[in-house]
Amino acid sequence: MQQAYQKLARKLEELGQLEQIMGILHWDQEVIMPRGATQARAGQIASLAGVAHEKQTDPQIGELLDQLESGSLSDLDPYELCNIRETRRAYDRETKVPMELVQELAELGSKGHHIWAKAREENKYSDFAPVLERLIELQKQWAHYIEPDQPPYDVLMDIYERDLTVERVDPIFERLKVELVPLIRAIQESDYQPDTSFLQGEFSVAKQEALGRTISEALGFDFNKGRMDVSVHPFCGGADPTDVRITTRYGTDNFMESLFAVIHETGHALYEQGRMERDRALPVSEALTTGIHESQSLFWERMISKQKAFCDHYMELFTETFPDSLKGVNSQAFYEAINICRPTFIRVESDEVTYPMHIILRYEIEKGIFDDTYKVSDLPEVWNNKMQEYLGIRPATDTEGILQDVHWSGGAFGYFPSYTFGAMYACQFYNAMKQETPDLENWIRDGRFQSIRQWLSQKIHVKGKLLSTDALLKEVTGEALSPAHFIAYLKNKYHEIYRLSSSV
Repeated sequence: MQQAYQKLARKLEELGQLEQIMGILHWDQEVIMPRGATQARAGQIASLAGVAHEKQTDPQIGELLDQLESGSLSDLDPYELCNIRETRRAYDRETKVPMELVQELAELGSKGHHIWAKAREENKYSDFAPVLERLIELQKQWAHYIEPDQPPYDVLMDIYERDLTVERVDPIFERLKVELVPLIRAIQESDYQPDTSFLQGEFSVAKQEALGRTISEALGFDFNKGRMDVSVHPFCGGADPTDVRITTRYGTDNFMESLFAVIHETGHALYEQGRMERDRALPVSEALTTGIHESQSLFWERMISKQKAFCDHYMELFTETFPDSLKGVNSQAFYEAINICRPTFIRVESDEVTYPMHIILRYEIEKGIFDDTYKVSDLPEVWNNKMQEYLGIRPATDTEGILQDVHWSGGAFGYFPSYTFGAMYACQFYNAMKQETPDLENWIRDGRFQSIRQWLSQKIHVKGKLLSTDALLKEVTGEALSPAHFIAYLKNKYHEIYRLSSSV
């Protein structure tokens, strides 16, 4: 058994290294690649995807899996069993999909990114629509090859969040709509609105970069095994835990947007850098799901850095960095300002109360795309109508509407729900940590972030894929996912900030 397992492990290590190369190519494409290299890079990615697919579907992997599964699995430990289980899942999927489809998806996803970026810049949805239509067709084909008897959108969501289905998501998102739409309305109608004037001004990019790096490092990001750059859409990428790359973007009129992007991506990076030492090139070491990954970024961005205690700790540094804007501002006023709830067109600029409505809007559109409720030509109008219904605002352009997100340009349908599931996980994890550590807010006020990072690492990061999402939640929090934690968190926090009555 061990001989067969070691043969399998060597093949998986080679596959893992190919994925790491792909990660660097994608990072390069987003950050520093010349625009003129689009065609060449698309071909490179398609070729590499073809090589990876060929190795993933190597019949010898299937033979080794059969041999291992027919033997006595009691001889293997939980890490080895997880690698077998995850490899079986991936192998069964990859062997169902023709290489031609894999390569076309990879190539079109690479080209699509640049077509989308140009269309977004020029506000021309019509230029991106044909690519979007083809990507949808290809993803429908892919889903049909994987699970011909399941709805395509369920198959696609399962890529990012295991066992997520429309049947499971619909009631949770409906509950969020029922609770949050009236809350958003009450906040907008409140007589008390925090002063945010000091968050606008002229903020040096060099100072923003230094501030972001200081805080990222304080939270635990190891710059000896990572780096920070600039991209159109902030993200966390790279190769493995020794090479983790985060990006942000800067505007000279607002320093908090770039800082929160840095903190968010640092949360992702800490998950990657905190992965288990054992089997780092094998599936067991990988992050559990996209939603759990998102929970780690949102844990730091929202549960920690949007707290009053965090503002208390960093107010002096904020004021020293930007004295012209922040002189005389106390941490209470700063806390209220950075937690302003105000509907905005751009998802990544939205606050934590309105953000779920951005996700629900996208989820409902994606669901409609794949059950043929909507045509590609309908999407700008559908988008704008839902934005009006849920947030009371209507985009004037496609750039601030349907074209704002990068995800669809790479064929990443089914990704969006994991953002709000991640927010719910983060809230539940935070409540569990607070139960264990009643002094948690003082830890934050004192800047004891290392202790928080260690708790997350021990409870979540080093667990990799050993447990299912439900099992991990139960182990860490003592219960299954409950949106009640998230709803109570938002209501309690924003009732206090906006002086709302308890009836809202």
